[in-house]
Amino acid sequence: MLARTDLRGQTPTLSQLRRALPRGGTDVNAVLPTVTPVVEAVAEHGAQAALDYTEKFDRVRPASVRVPADVIAKACEDLDPAVTAALEESIRRARLVHADQRRNTTVTQVVPGGTVAEKWIPVRRVGLYVPGGNAVYPSSVVMNVVPAQEAGVGSLVVASPAQADFGGWPHPTVLAACALLGVDEVWAVGGAQAVALLAYGGTDVDGSDLDPVDLITGPGNIYVTAAKRLVRGVVGIDSEAGPTEIAILADDSADPVILASDLISQAEHDVLAASVLVTDSETLADAVDAEVQRQAATTKHTERVTTALSGPQSGIVLVDDIDAGLAVVDAYAAEHLEIQTRDAQRIADQVTSAGAIFVGPYAPVSLGDYCAGSNHVLPTSGSAKYASGLSVQTFLRGVHVIDYDKDALQDVAGQVVTLAQAEDLPAHGDAVTARFGSSR
Repeated sequence: MLARTDLRGQTPTLSQLRRALPRGGTDVNAVLPTVTPVVEAVAEHGAQAALDYTEKFDRVRPASVRVPADVIAKACEDLDPAVTAALEESIRRARLVHADQRRNTTVTQVVPGGTVAEKWIPVRRVGLYVPGGNAVYPSSVVMNVVPAQEAGVGSLVVASPAQADFGGWPHPTVLAACALLGVDEVWAVGGAQAVALLAYGGTDVDGSDLDPVDLITGPGNIYVTAAKRLVRGVVGIDSEAGPTEIAILADDSADPVILASDLISQAEHDVLAASVLVTDSETLADAVDAEVQRQAATTKHTERVTTALSGPQSGIVLVDDIDAGLAVVDAYAAEHLEIQTRDAQRIADQVTSAGAIFVGPYAPVSLGDYCAGSNHVLPTSGSAKYASGLSVQTFLRGVHVIDYDKDALQDVAGQVVTLAQAEDLPAHGDAVTARFGSSR
């Protein structure tokens, strides 16, 4: 089922590695002609257009964009107590981790009488997108909301697709997760129209304001990603998320049953999901391939899983040794990277490109998806080479505060004037010398 790439006996360059590795493709540009009219219509006509597109695409028209408070409360009341308890534990652990990410103001005395401080200001209002589609994602509510709250964001709105099966409101489990987190503003809108409405705002059916946001975070399908690309600049976005991916670096000490189950767990998300095993053991590769076929035949979403694992984005990469495997996984820059080798922590410490690293056989990606305390909104499609996952920092802006007294400015005035003249911007220098009674 899993295609093989054999790099043994080779020393490929970085560019050769990137071309050789399994990688899927989602062409965001290809859907822009479809998404652009949606975004433009919502920008011009607001909630009315968003509801029109919801009716067209989701075959349901909610009574309003904003979900009534009693609907949110009832979803929480009716939630299975076991799910409630699991969500509460997920929230508790996420708060522990994200609370430690908070940044403090720093003040640097550059010279006597001259300081530069950096203070961290939360984004005023954020829109958090929670997808629908193949699954229900209350965990995405947790992963988006907790870091925003820990950053001190004062105004949050969660947008999630309207569901025909639930009276036009988002899935009750998503609503319940919002309630558990104290989020009382939820919009029943998904897809590109949700992103556009978050960016431009509008007026709800009852005449109430749907205020635009300053930042949009959260994963979604290719249409959501295209809409985020289109509104970027009007608002900030966290990333252009692609299909989920897992890479596993393993040696012959790893358990093929566990490896196969982990590869399948991510393939369960989407037919475009990527599952890649990198190993120096052909025996392990054979065993994992056999296990994948056995387990995939009996899993609930067998067709989806089989399609994902058989696609060009998934496969097994054979290497000479674990050092060569490290070069491969760094070139691949997986959203999720598992290290299942002898001395896994030492190997993990050498990784330089991954969205999140899961160390050893008892730290599966599924743990990170729900209850590790880490965030599961992570960079995809190789962007882990330069990007980070969602965190408290996503929702903060660093602002420099410059405070110089007269003597401190006068002491450096000559250098400012010199640099201003060197750049042929003499008025810059005049703005300094004018403070001491001398200008042009």
